[in-house]
Amino acid sequence: MKALILAGGEGTRLRPITHTSAKQLIPVANKPVLFYAIEAIKEAGIEDIGIIVGYTKDEIKAAVRDGSDWGVKVTYIEQEAPLGLAHAVKIAQSYLGEKPFVMFLGDNIIKEGITPLVKEFVRKKPNAQILLARVKDPQRFGVAELRDGKVVRLIEKPKEPPSDLALVGVYMFDKHVFEAVNNIKPSWRNEFEITDAIQYLIDHGYNVQPHIINGWWKDTGKLEDLLEANRLLLEDIKSKCKGFVDSTSRLIGKVIIEEGAEVLNSTIRGPAVIGADSKIVNSFIGPFTSIYYQVTIMNSEIEHSIVLEKSVISDIARIEDSLIGKNVEVSKSPLKPKAYRLMLGDSSKVGVL
Repeated sequence: MKALILAGGEGTRLRPITHTSAKQLIPVANKPVLFYAIEAIKEAGIEDIGIIVGYTKDEIKAAVRDGSDWGVKVTYIEQEAPLGLAHAVKIAQSYLGEKPFVMFLGDNIIKEGITPLVKEFVRKKPNAQILLARVKDPQRFGVAELRDGKVVRLIEKPKEPPSDLALVGVYMFDKHVFEAVNNIKPSWRNEFEITDAIQYLIDHGYNVQPHIINGWWKDTGKLEDLLEANRLLLEDIKSKCKGFVDSTSRLIGKVIIEEGAEVLNSTIRGPAVIGADSKIVNSFIGPFTSIYYQVTIMNSEIEHSIVLEKSVISDIARIEDSLIGKNVEVSKSPLKPKAYRLMLGDSSKVGVL
């Protein structure tokens, strides 16, 4: 089998962060989201991966390179515009050939991985296998309607969902999907929808199997979901310290201090991770916080947040539920209030009142 990862989207729901960065490279628990997809595919025994890239192609290529860091071979396929998931399949046809493949959205994380699902697909040999999860807000997703255990209808982001079963961002197809993607028309969004392609398969008598997952899955396209994925992944970390923690500092609970990091006169209450060469001084880092590399935090409190590389936060009473971009500087101005909720683009500079 081959795999196709989609990493060409614009990430409009995470702007301004995605004005300057690929959403698939935003770190969750200090690892870019895209890397979780590559690891899941590799664990499933698939080593030939095509990655659909768009306007952030240079950044993604620089991060993933040829895939050798994971022991896989990566081929990049450029998509001129984000014209839908089915369009991505269409332009990847020459790369995929007639082999069955897994399609994995590059901003999705499935905790349990995909190995059992790939094995089931190989054993049962349906024409397509879709993964479904029960969600509270199906209007945000492609939604499946089942009857007698079979998929009878798929609708992309319906105003009135027929069920709470959302399409998870992992699909498995055999070669017949190309017949589908080459026969459907663009939707009202002017995109070639993968739901329309799968509906084509259903309507033309092909075998489309549903699989409802029980473990957690996150589409990290929104800030709330990104922070929730960060929280869920941090819950499973194991403590380790490769940096320096002085005698006046306290590490409470599960905490990772990466190489070169320094913690001085501070408290880190886990689960939390402090990235390489970061410096925490006279500060409190609360649970479910990921500090990426070369970050400096001084005289501040931060909790349930993600801070990207090379940012500086100083003299801030409290930050929570926030995503701070790269090279951001947050510092205190003379006045209050005490707590702020922030979503800051890369290279921003904020003076807080």
